[in-house]
Amino acid sequence: MKLRAAPLDMAVIAAIAAVLIIGIFFVAWIWREPSISVVNTPQGHEIGTLSGKPCSTPIRRPFAVMLASDPEARPLSGIGAADMVFEMPVTPNGITRMMAVYQCENPSEIGSIRSARSDFIPLAQGIDAILAHWGGEHDALASLQNNIIDHIDAMQYEGTTYYRKERIPRPHNGFTTIALLQERAETLGYRASTSMEPLLKKDASRDTADLQGTTASVSWPQHMDVRFSYDASRHAYARWRGGEPEIDALTKQQVYATVVIRVDTDASFLRDQYIRVRTLGTGTATIWQGGKKISALWKKQRATDPLRFTDAEGREVPLERGTIWILIDAPLPSPSS
Repeated sequence: MKLRAAPLDMAVIAAIAAVLIIGIFFVAWIWREPSISVVNTPQGHEIGTLSGKPCSTPIRRPFAVMLASDPEARPLSGIGAADMVFEMPVTPNGITRMMAVYQCENPSEIGSIRSARSDFIPLAQGIDAILAHWGGEHDALASLQNNIIDHIDAMQYEGTTYYRKERIPRPHNGFTTIALLQERAETLGYRASTSMEPLLKKDASRDTADLQGTTASVSWPQHMDVRFSYDASRHAYARWRGGEPEIDALTKQQVYATVVIRVDTDASFLRDQYIRVRTLGTGTATIWQGGKKISALWKKQRATDPLRFTDAEGREVPLERGTIWILIDAPLPSPSS
């Protein structure tokens, strides 16, 4: 005679079913797709360490390329594709020079390329860049020969990494490309990925512009005066130089910057047509972004430190995602100073 198991109590069955349902939900939660929101990082995109914009080469080591400011060299090729640009006077009469930094974009041509200046070198060091230049003033070349920064000099690589356009008068006819610079950097054994921490970034502000934040300008002489005018439709500043729009020769379009910063510092006469601009230490700064003007302080204690901007309480000012243009301004010294 077979024994038959007694039927399970209905309460026990209900309890077991509840446990199974909870278990199923728990497993599903464990294996669900993550939806973590990272502060100051656009979801679904890699971002450049300098611009904070979506970038296909987010940890590529930047190239910092020395560019001319002379009216004869305008319009410059590739200037609108830079992630960051530093600009400052380099002579007692106010001639300026630029250092355009490329990480995310690959313009088909960059130029006109000019010589290295000592005051730009710490700025390139602070963003872990490879410096690209065509020769340099005496002190800058001495520093570069001591290998304080990875660099690629056109005086050594003209005809390979760098080329000249004969229809343009010298010395404004030197050019290169990111592809050529990358090829030479690899040959020289330079590190290809950046070790720099991303700059503190934020999304574009939805606030309206203020009366003081729509125009940024520096009154440099010699047709070097610059002005940035806020375009609310693009949430960016159109660049003007010498009273004319700054045009990229490749795109034929006016150049825009998302963030404009004026760094206030001092300068001293060096010799002949050379001055020394202080780019280490501290000082005051002004930031224009989103149509607003922000008073700030700048700080860069060591050459390898990034240039940082803080408020009066020492809190770092987040910069909006996009191209940054840094104007380093100082009273021009006379030969007797």
